[in-house]
Amino acid sequence: MEPRESWAALAAGGVAGVCVDLILFPLDTVKTRLQSPQGFRKAGGFRGIYAGVPSTAIGSFPNAAAFFITYENVKSVLHHGSASYLTPATHMVAASLGEVVACLIRVPSEVVKQRAQVSPSSSTLRILSHTLYHEGIQGLYRGYKSTVLREIPFSLVQFPLWESLKDLWSWKQGHVVDSWQSAVCGAFAGGLIQTRTLVKHKFLSLETSLTYQTGLVLQKSVPAVWPDDGNTESGGAPVMARRVAWIL
Repeated sequence: MEPRESWAALAAGGVAGVCVDLILFPLDTVKTRLQSPQGFRKAGGFRGIYAGVPSTAIGSFPNAAAFFITYENVKSVLHHGSASYLTPATHMVAASLGEVVACLIRVPSEVVKQRAQVSPSSSTLRILSHTLYHEGIQGLYRGYKSTVLREIPFSLVQFPLWESLKDLWSWKQGHVVDSWQSAVCGAFAGGLIQTRTLVKHKFLSLETSLTYQTGLVLQKSVPAVWPDDGNTESGGAPVMARRVAWIL
């Protein structure tokens, strides 16, 4: 992959990530508070709907940029000399590695953001300082494994599907797809990936005063994710919107 293409992937991915995260931030706040163990009202309700936005604003660009530059570079390396039937597997590997790298930036940002969303009276800087003081750097990576395990399966489907739709459209019209056509393919691929697990959000939303032992966390988190009525889609609409918009 040429240096110019790498910089283009970095810049485009970063700008797209910032735009999507800032536009959808109010919906994400509502979703997080709906999932909070405190309950929607006690977590802040509709008050301070932009609480935690500094964390998102700072983390969005490097997060999205890290994903797309990893994705494009790995895809470029694996494509070299490989058979055409291995193309979907190449996209799967590239997307998976992209998620692993991006989550190194995304998870700390998400931890601080979600704690700010359920504690709107506290500033982002105060929450960051409190987390580092009481939990150390490990506190910022709480939920990293569950986040990676959640994101990779979706990327394994979404990005090969996106690439396949672009190739099919290009073949049908006889030339490479335009930007708007790539966006349509991305929206369709993202729209298919609707159902998402909410375990990570429950982990990140638990108050820092809780004892973070595995059994206790699962005891408090899992019943809230899979309630008696079988509904696993609490707050799912903003998540779907973000997945569709991000790949545009």
